[in-house]
Amino acid sequence: MKWTTGLLAGLGLVVAACAQEKGHEENAQAQAFVEYMATEHNFNRDELQGLMREAKRKDSILKAIKRPAEKAKPWYEYREIFLTSSRIRGGVDFWDKNAEALKAAQEKYGVPPELIVAIIGVETRYGGNMGSYRVLDALSTLAFNYPRRAKFFTKELENYLLLTRDQNIDPTTLKGSYAGAMGFGQFMPSSYRHYAVDFNGNGQVDIWTDTEDAIGSVANYFVEHGWKAGEPVTVITEPRPNADMTVVNDDLKPRWTVGQLDEKGFPTTAQVTSDMPANVFSLDMGKSTQYWIGLNNFYVITRYNHSRLYAMAVYELGQEIIKARGGRS
Repeated sequence: MKWTTGLLAGLGLVVAACAQEKGHEENAQAQAFVEYMATEHNFNRDELQGLMREAKRKDSILKAIKRPAEKAKPWYEYREIFLTSSRIRGGVDFWDKNAEALKAAQEKYGVPPELIVAIIGVETRYGGNMGSYRVLDALSTLAFNYPRRAKFFTKELENYLLLTRDQNIDPTTLKGSYAGAMGFGQFMPSSYRHYAVDFNGNGQVDIWTDTEDAIGSVANYFVEHGWKAGEPVTVITEPRPNADMTVVNDDLKPRWTVGQLDEKGFPTTAQVTSDMPANVFSLDMGKSTQYWIGLNNFYVITRYNHSRLYAMAVYELGQEIIKARGGRS
C-alpha cells in the first residue's frame, strides 16, 4: 500500500470508534509540525492535516510513559521480570529456529548470538509482544502532549513519517509500544533509519516480520555503538575492605580502567587486561550486594536502554539461554 493512497483511504476509518479521542488538528504544535514537514521534506500539507486528524491523543499512553513498569525496582525484583523459565525456553526456541541467521550475524558483526537473542527476548518475548498502540498515535500523543520530552518525540514522529514514505508503508498501520518503538527489537524510528539493515538481501528492511533483518539490525546497532568483538561484557568483583566506594555506580560510561579499579580496591581474576575501559556497579540482591565491573561491551548494551539493570538482565538471560541449550552452537 502506498503512503499517499493508503493514507487517503485510511483517513476517517476509526473516527466513529474513537470519537472520544481527539485528534491533533487544532493543536498548535501539530500545526507547526505540519508546516515544518511540508517545508523541510516536501510533504503534502493537506495530507498531513488529515493525518493530524487521524492521529489520536491517548491518555493511556501519557499514563504509561510516566510509570514504566520496571522503574525503581531493585535488582532482585527486576531480574524476576526477565529471567523466567518461559523466557529462557523461548530463547532456546528462537535460537534454534534462527541459528543460521544468528551465526551469520556473529560472523559479520562479532556480536554473540546469546546477546542478540536476549535483546529480542527482553524487548518483545521473541516477537510475541511488539506492542498494541498505533505508532502514529503514540508518537503524536507524546510529541504534542508531553512537554517534558516533546522535542525527542517530535523528532521521532518526523523520522517515522520519513521512514513510512521511504518504505512505501501506510503510516496509520504500524503498531508498537506506548513510546513508539517497533518490531522484534523495538527500534524507535530514528534507530530504524540509522541502524536497521536488510540482512537477508531481499531488498526490504523489515524488522516486524522478518527475523533475519531483526537479528542483523540488533547486531548492527551494537557495532555502531562501539561493540568490540571477542571482549567480555562484565565480570564480578569482591571489594577489598579499603575499597573506594565512591566510584560505585558513578557513571554508565566507563570512566576508569580495569587496572585503576584494581588500585581502588576492586580486583578481578577474570581474563581481562588492565587497560580495558571499565566502571564498577552494585546489584541489590535483597539480603546482600553484588559488585560487578562493567566493561566497554556492557556500556554498549546500555545504549539500547540506559539502565545497568537492563544491561545485566540481557547479559544474564543470554547466559541462561546458553546453559539451557547445553552449549550447542
